[in-house]
Amino acid sequence: MIGREIVRLIVILLFATLGAIPLGISAPTIMNQIFLWVVPIVRGKVPEPNEGYSGAGSFASVFPLIVLGGIAGAWVGSKVFDWLERTIERWDKMAGGDKVTLFIGLFVGVVISLPFLVLFQAIGVSIAILPVLIVALTLGFVTVSIYALQSMDEILPWSRNRGKTRRTGIKILDTNVIIDGRIYDVARAGFLEGQIYVPGFVLDELQYIADDHNGLRRQRGRRGLEVLKHMQAEFPMEVRVYDKYAADPNEPVDSRLVRLAKALGGDIITNDFNLNRVAALQDVKVLNLNDLALALRPNVLPQEALTLAIIREGNQPGQGIGYLEDGTMVVVENGRPAIGETAEVMVTQVIQTERGKLIFGEIRDEEGPEFQMRKPKKGGLF
Repeated sequence: MIGREIVRLIVILLFATLGAIPLGISAPTIMNQIFLWVVPIVRGKVPEPNEGYSGAGSFASVFPLIVLGGIAGAWVGSKVFDWLERTIERWDKMAGGDKVTLFIGLFVGVVISLPFLVLFQAIGVSIAILPVLIVALTLGFVTVSIYALQSMDEILPWSRNRGKTRRTGIKILDTNVIIDGRIYDVARAGFLEGQIYVPGFVLDELQYIADDHNGLRRQRGRRGLEVLKHMQAEFPMEVRVYDKYAADPNEPVDSRLVRLAKALGGDIITNDFNLNRVAALQDVKVLNLNDLALALRPNVLPQEALTLAIIREGNQPGQGIGYLEDGTMVVVENGRPAIGETAEVMVTQVIQTERGKLIFGEIRDEEGPEFQMRKPKKGGLF
């Protein structure tokens, strides 16, 4: 920290000196020029040709200009030091490949600008304008060169992003999530951003299911088509446009989805556990609706009370089974006599499994001292 302050002081003093010396040297000229501006205003007439300010070179005239130049130089030096400090900090954080790109862009920009500089000299551009043209043209070509190299970052041999596809945010839907239908509600709620894409082979599979002779499969397929119809009417959605990136019809649908997502830099939206694992192994981002549903389930803690409809018998003697509104199973230890009825259940244990939560409880007397009635949560984060 002390070293930084010393360097800062040296830079400020250097710029203060650079500001003070020129003004001190040119002080007589400046004072005479001021004299020529002020005299007509004060006297009402133009001064004689050889007339000047008699005290132009005096200490009283020179010293204030030296101080003014020193103050201005110190301010400029402070700003330059801050800029250099920020630049060095960014340079230290910059990856090696980015530094190479910067140097090559600088070199290419200078080389490209050289023929134009020779041309300007050949056509006789004014000496006063030429430096400005040189600086502007060189900076322009350097900027364009660096931008062009950065846009090709994925293929440059020295880039850390070589071989990686830039993320586009395209959301690719698979067959299962379309049939499930919840994706439509998620999109309507505003939680699905970016372009939605339905591959042609997914649509073909959905059509095949909708035409199946099995009534249940046919119903599921038609529901999926209905979901797509509503989504296409309300959200920006494209179909079949990018199928060329996964064109092999003999390849399984899941493999084609992963290949397509890697080519587009997009995300797969699914509720298929196997597809989720396969895509994750190949560094493809997956948005699983089942994971979202688990995350949004209300928290239930021991000693909380639930109003629960007990609908069937459990695996163990005396047990009853009920379900919360989000589908979470509740095992009621003494619930068998209450099958077919709605009872107040005290939560005794909550177990988290890979498939979700499993809640255990028992029917308690509402007048018990430890019983605190609480209605089940309808959903949400809190």
